[in-house]
Amino acid sequence: MFSSFFPNPRIFFPAVIVWTALCMALWYGVLRDLGPQLSIGGLIGLPYPAADANATLVSVQVARDLWLYEFMIVAGAIFVGAIRLLLPHPWSPWSVGVSALIIFLLWFQVQLDVMINSWFGIFYNLIQKALAKPNAITLREFYTQQATFGGIAMVYIFSAVLTAFITSHYIFRWRMAMNDHYAANWQRLRHIEGASQRVQEDTMRFAETLEQLGASLINALMTLIAFLPILWGLSSYVKELPLIGYVPQALVFVAVIWAAFGTGLLALAGVRLPGLEFHNQRVEAAYRKELVLGEDRAERAQPQTLSELFRDVRTNYFRLYLNFLYFNIARYGYLQASALIAYVSLGPTIVAGGLTLGVLTQITRAFGRVEGSFQYLVNSWSTIVSLISIYKRLHSFEARMLDKPLDPIEAVPLP
Repeated sequence: MFSSFFPNPRIFFPAVIVWTALCMALWYGVLRDLGPQLSIGGLIGLPYPAADANATLVSVQVARDLWLYEFMIVAGAIFVGAIRLLLPHPWSPWSVGVSALIIFLLWFQVQLDVMINSWFGIFYNLIQKALAKPNAITLREFYTQQATFGGIAMVYIFSAVLTAFITSHYIFRWRMAMNDHYAANWQRLRHIEGASQRVQEDTMRFAETLEQLGASLINALMTLIAFLPILWGLSSYVKELPLIGYVPQALVFVAVIWAAFGTGLLALAGVRLPGLEFHNQRVEAAYRKELVLGEDRAERAQPQTLSELFRDVRTNYFRLYLNFLYFNIARYGYLQASALIAYVSLGPTIVAGGLTLGVLTQITRAFGRVEGSFQYLVNSWSTIVSLISIYKRLHSFEARMLDKPLDPIEAVPLP
């Protein structure tokens, strides 16, 4: 699953973690402040403002962001080049190079989201000013702010579409690598139950699902890195929480506790789902195989046999539906409560008039982003269940290739 696409996964993935940690340490420890000396933004008309210049906050932030992008590009290029040199692999241009590109694009989108969050604060403060006193603002000011949002949104749309296009090709290349690997060993694998499905369907589902979860995890971590300091600063407006009173950095405290509660709740409610999903794929494969054999052999796919096989399919689906019933009760109940948790926490501050409309909007959006990042497992649990079942099928597949014992779940009788 991994070695067919990534160079030596046992070395590659730890190397990614170590290199990322090293780059973050260098950035926050030394390099972040070296933008004026090292940035090449001046070559594209965005020079780093001098310390004594009367630069606007916007120009300074743009220069800092550009310097960060330069650092990320150079760090990524060094890592990709080193991996290609030290761990050669035919698929490394996609598995390493395009992975780095996708990570960069995800970070760029997170930064655009940060810009939009700042825009909401300015825009809603402008609305509050306009509603408090007639003609306090001009139409030009009002529409200028909307034009600003439009510019940011257009860039976001372009980057999102580009990321989706690149990711689609990335997923299919991963499927190609696995398909080639399994096809080369087909004579040893073809006797495994559902072998054709595992090669034709499971490889695509595995690559697509794992990429989706990986991209979501990276996005969640990057969003946390970008928005946690913002929420930390905005927490200064919140002097107390309901029933608790004063808590330092109250909003961060609430986001962490609420996300941990939701993660534990859904893990408990969905603990049986991976095994049921795996069995579901087994009974579906057995039913499909009998139908396929019946296309060429008259003695196969007899009504009684098909009835028994489909009864197994029905039994497993009904059991799966029952388990999803109480899982979804817990999931949707928690997510609906999450829509109010920020406002419940802000209740005493709102009643006391401690916020402007713009600051309130910034807080709720930043809280939502941080809370959503902490709720990665909550939001991804159904996908994780599907991935676990696919992984189990392909893991058993590969065990046969390597003459290793099959996964114990393969020996469990079908219902």
